[in-house]
Amino acid sequence: MTGVSPNQQITAMLENGTITASAPIAPGQVQPASLDLRLGDVAYRVRASFLPGPERTVRERMADFAMHEIDLTGGAVLEKGCVYVVPLIESLALPAGMSGAASAKSSIGRLDLLTRIITDRGLEFDRIAPGYHGQLFVEICPQSFSVIARTGQMLNQVIFRTGKTVIEDDELRDIHAASPIVSGDAVISDGLGFSVDLRPESGTLVGYRAKPHTGVIDLARLNHYDPDDFWEPVRTETGWIILDPGAFYILVSREAISIPPHCAAEMAPYLAMVGEFRVHYAGFFDPGFGYAGAGGSGSRGVLEVRCHEAPFVLEHGQIVGKLVYERMADIPTQLYGAGISSNYQGQGLKLSKHFRS
Repeated sequence: MTGVSPNQQITAMLENGTITASAPIAPGQVQPASLDLRLGDVAYRVRASFLPGPERTVRERMADFAMHEIDLTGGAVLEKGCVYVVPLIESLALPAGMSGAASAKSSIGRLDLLTRIITDRGLEFDRIAPGYHGQLFVEICPQSFSVIARTGQMLNQVIFRTGKTVIEDDELRDIHAASPIVSGDAVISDGLGFSVDLRPESGTLVGYRAKPHTGVIDLARLNHYDPDDFWEPVRTETGWIILDPGAFYILVSREAISIPPHCAAEMAPYLAMVGEFRVHYAGFFDPGFGYAGAGGSGSRGVLEVRCHEAPFVLEHGQIVGKLVYERMADIPTQLYGAGISSNYQGQGLKLSKHFRS
C-alpha cells in the first residue's frame, strides 16, 4: 500500500524478515510510524565524516578512516567535536518498492548530538534506497556536549515509505479545513510553515543556549541533570533575539501543531535565503502528535537552531521551517501519546528528557 508504514506493518516486517536484528526487539522500539534503531557493541573513531559512495560498503570506507575501536557494552564517552561510526543492531532486506528515511530521535536532537544513518553504497545521509539489503550504521558527532553511550541505546529512528507519500498543498488545505493541523492561520506552501515564538504569554523566557564548556551527559540518565549546568536561559522583552555564530539554541514554535492519525510529518529547514541559521535535524512527527484525540492539544514544535557565519536577528513570528506532511499506508493501531509514554505530547518550550524540569 502506498504511504508511510504504520506500527502494525513494521511489526509484520520484523516477523517476515524484512527487518532483522541481532538481539530481540526491545519494548517500545516500534513506534506509531517508525522503528527506533539500537547501537551495537562497538564504536569506531574516524578521522572525518564520510559517505561510502556507489561502489563501497561502510566497512570498506572505515578501513580508510578508522582510528580506533571503542567498546560500548559498558558505556563509553563520545567526545564533543569527534566523529564516530557505530554498526547498528538492525539490518534491512527491503522490497524493491520500499525506501527508508531516518532521523535523530527528539531527545537526541535537543542535545545537539548529530547522528545520521549511513548505508552500504549510500549517496545520502539518512536515506535508505528502495530495495536496500544490508546492515545499518550511524555516524555520531557530538556538537555541544560530550556524551556517554551504550550498546542498545536508541538514538535514531527510521520510517518506511512505499510510493508517493507527500501530501500536496491542496489536499493539505482540505485536511486542515476538516480538522485543524495548526493553530491560527495555516501557511501552506510545499508543506506547513511554522514560525518562532519570542513573545511568550507569561514571562520573558523564550529559549535556551548551550553553554560552551560543560560536563558529560550520560544518555541513560533521565530527569537527572540540572539545566543550569548546561544551558543559559534566553530572555527578551523586545520580541527579538540575536543569534551568535556557532551557538546552539532550543526555541519553540509560535503555533500549536497537530498530526492527524492518517498522517505523519517531517520537519524540514526553511529556505536558506531567510537568514544565517537553520533549524536543526529535528526529525519526524508521529501520527497523533498534538492531536486532541491522543491528548496532545496545544503541542508546540521544539526548534533546534544553529546560527552560521554571521550574527542574525531573529524576530517573533518569523517563519523558520516547515512540516512536510505524508500520508500513512494505514492508520496506526497506536497513536503518539496515547498510552505509550510519549515524552513530548502537549509540550511547550522543553529541553530533552535528560534534564530536570
